[in-house]
Amino acid sequence: MSRVYNFSAGPAMLPEAVLQEAANEMLDYKGSGMSVMEMSHRSSTFESIIQTAEQDLRDLVGIPDTYEVLFLQGGASQQFAMVPMNLMKNRKADYLITGAWAKKAASEAKKYGDVKILGSSEADTFTHLPDLSDLAVRDDADYVYICENNTIYGTKYHTLPDTKGKDLVADVSSCFLSEPLDITQYGMLFAGAQKNIGPAGVVIAVVRKDLIREDVLAGTPTMLQYKIHADNKSLYNTPPAYGIYICGKVFRWLKDMGGLEAMQTANQAKAKLLYDYLDQSKLFRGTVAKEDRSLMNVPFVTGNADLDKAFVAAAKAEGLLELKGHRSVGGMRASIYNAMPLAGVEKLVAFMAAFEKENL
Repeated sequence: MSRVYNFSAGPAMLPEAVLQEAANEMLDYKGSGMSVMEMSHRSSTFESIIQTAEQDLRDLVGIPDTYEVLFLQGGASQQFAMVPMNLMKNRKADYLITGAWAKKAASEAKKYGDVKILGSSEADTFTHLPDLSDLAVRDDADYVYICENNTIYGTKYHTLPDTKGKDLVADVSSCFLSEPLDITQYGMLFAGAQKNIGPAGVVIAVVRKDLIREDVLAGTPTMLQYKIHADNKSLYNTPPAYGIYICGKVFRWLKDMGGLEAMQTANQAKAKLLYDYLDQSKLFRGTVAKEDRSLMNVPFVTGNADLDKAFVAAAKAEGLLELKGHRSVGGMRASIYNAMPLAGVEKLVAFMAAFEKENL
């Protein structure tokens, strides 16, 4: 069977070149006589793999030595608890609610301290970002938290909020490595790998070193302390070794493709093609305010649930998979991460045009 175009929000497409290279090395990694999947994480071979992956990521993003790069487990959802456990020194934090994941993060943080909601767009079904013009950040807040790209609803912060000098903590799971960023604007960011980085099972956290301290909240488990993982170079326990290996290959692929500037150009072209079609379509419409649209996740609807269902089924028959919208919002969603080629979006738009012609 030929490869399909997988528009899933995650686990998502991986670069074909990465998959092929991993397949070639599956039984014998560089003459070791074994797969990375079987390899000791304490071996010099794996230490080289994780160290190279970290350096390539630092090179891609421009991460200075003042930040730790951690390869963790538990996905982004575990970070909802780890962040307050490690960073909520005053037991106060301010959150912006722009979707289901920020809402869940705030709910989790409330278990550990006083959480203030600085703004929310929930009343409008998260179809736009809240007003960011003058946020009432508390003087004694430990940090301000955002979900930078909202996978379910298709919104994105194109300008980071003014945190009034407080550290910004960002969940960047569905936009990390899609475009350049200035890491110094963040106290911490984290990303689940299964969207733009690698396979499910790895989460990457980039944390400024001065925020990693021993005085975590009382009762914080050893495995949930950033300092433990930083001191042990992400090897405190057996890490998701094979996943890290694949992430490292994706970082190298990104370098070969020209880095994050090249990715941004490619992603803008793909998103423009799809949004331009939606803006002129008489059948389909996008659901997000234009100024807040994501480059990565594009939700759209026909306005008729039965027609939406028929579209998803017909698209699948054409090799355009995972276009059904999140169960909480319905409709359709095309996730067009780095590994989605322009040809995939071109085929989607052509199919949408044909479907529209048949159903108007």
